[in-house]
Amino acid sequence: MKCMTAKATFNSKQYDVLVIGSGAAGLTLALHLAARYRVALLSKQRLQDGSTWFAQGGIAAVLDEMDSVESHIADTLDAGAGLCHPDAVRMTVENSTAAIQWLIDQGVDFTRDRGDYHLAKEGGHSHRRIIHSADATGRAVHSTLIDKVRAAENIDCFEHHVALDLIRQPDPGKGRFRCAGAYVYNKNSEEVELYQARAVVLATGGASKAYLYTSNPDGASGDGIAMAWRAGCRVANMEFNQFHPTCLYHPKAKALLVTEALRGEGGQLKLPNGQRFMHRFDKRGELAPRDIVARAIDHEMKRLGADCVYLDISHKDADFVREHFPTVHKNCLQYGIDITREPIPVVPAAHYTCGGVMVDDYGRTDLDQLYAIGETTFTGLHGANRLASNSLLECLVYARSAALHLDETLDSVQPPRPAPDWDASRVTDSDEDVVISHNWDELRRFMWDYVGIVRTRKRLLRAQHRIGLLQREIREFYANYKVSSDLIELRNLSLVSELIIRSALDRRESRGLHYSLDYPDLRELAMDTILVPENFADQRQFV
Repeated sequence: MKCMTAKATFNSKQYDVLVIGSGAAGLTLALHLAARYRVALLSKQRLQDGSTWFAQGGIAAVLDEMDSVESHIADTLDAGAGLCHPDAVRMTVENSTAAIQWLIDQGVDFTRDRGDYHLAKEGGHSHRRIIHSADATGRAVHSTLIDKVRAAENIDCFEHHVALDLIRQPDPGKGRFRCAGAYVYNKNSEEVELYQARAVVLATGGASKAYLYTSNPDGASGDGIAMAWRAGCRVANMEFNQFHPTCLYHPKAKALLVTEALRGEGGQLKLPNGQRFMHRFDKRGELAPRDIVARAIDHEMKRLGADCVYLDISHKDADFVREHFPTVHKNCLQYGIDITREPIPVVPAAHYTCGGVMVDDYGRTDLDQLYAIGETTFTGLHGANRLASNSLLECLVYARSAALHLDETLDSVQPPRPAPDWDASRVTDSDEDVVISHNWDELRRFMWDYVGIVRTRKRLLRAQHRIGLLQREIREFYANYKVSSDLIELRNLSLVSELIIRSALDRRESRGLHYSLDYPDLRELAMDTILVPENFADQRQFV
């Protein structure tokens, strides 16, 4: 059974492993398990509609003889502003070369320069170590892995399927709860289906759609983080939302990122009057880490009352620009901007969720048989600010690690007991989709205004009050009306937004991506912000 958009209703499906999410992390894990286990892979939309497909820059790895593991580690720790976990950083970097080689073995066509792989340099990196496929690396990686997954006999893909909630069951042998599957909304049949498995893996990406302006596709609504929290798993460092400094500013453009690599190859940030400004904020200028660049742009826009700033690479040879940035060049031309001749209007936009579900080196969460990998997670790698191009690397390394652990342990795990069907007997159809749309818009606007790049306690408290009112409306809707994809995402996004606000209120300092006007100084002791759900204690005993 291959990748289906099944129109029939499937009441219950049984697998060895259920993977929720079809980006680089989910596909990599599924491929590593397909030789021995039956895997179900769920995608909210088409397989290629996630964040991986749109990643431009590349993947950071130690590939050049002039580079070193220690140098990559040092750059990551520096960008993370004291909150990276050194063991997680070392594990990721030490496995970077093998992860890239695995992609090459799968057939990913990385850009070459005179026979060798071309390595780019991005903000925060001290060496050229970004392997890429022109400026469309995500598409090259994603398309290759999708082809491999479609050809794998033991992987069944279900497109247009949205996970609602995880299923917990008592495990008498261990005296604690385990994850036994998930309830899943089939967007084609508009029915809820039951998927059960011996292990469940969350690979659902981040939550940047909580913000009005974002570089992410529509599916980045924090589903995995919300489901794990409701199932009793801890989350950490949700206040660290990375804003990409440069997204195209145009009234008709939606989520169009202008790659970090453009600044790495000499792109200059300029004010509307043509003056450069980054040197006033950091000695590294345009190559400073993303949090510094994003705050600098935000500061200058507010100081001048400007709608945007400009990113200019037109001083470079036109053939060089077209060769290195064909995607950016093509996309900007659609809006009448020729980057070989004129600067690009840009603004910061929500880009990456550095916090998430707490996991160990194997992707294990607080709930037995529930794993999480990729942007959904908090591994300790990113600290208070993700170093450019470490994200896809994290997906690959932790997917491979989780797959290894599953391969070694899954044979000893008993299949779950049958779970009850989804009960929709007391719900009715809603004719008030406009309410969901309005709540979605309100949420994203006040998150942008009150919980954005620069924060104050007063704004955070205001956002906390608003999220409480919004959640009451959402709970009433969820309890009384048939579920829909939009309602599921709104429910998850409101919960994740609450976690972001709570974490931001808890951090009374300015560190990395969290900048507070009320607490501008850095605390001497660097500590993670860990939130614990009320049902966390249930994981270890039956109640």
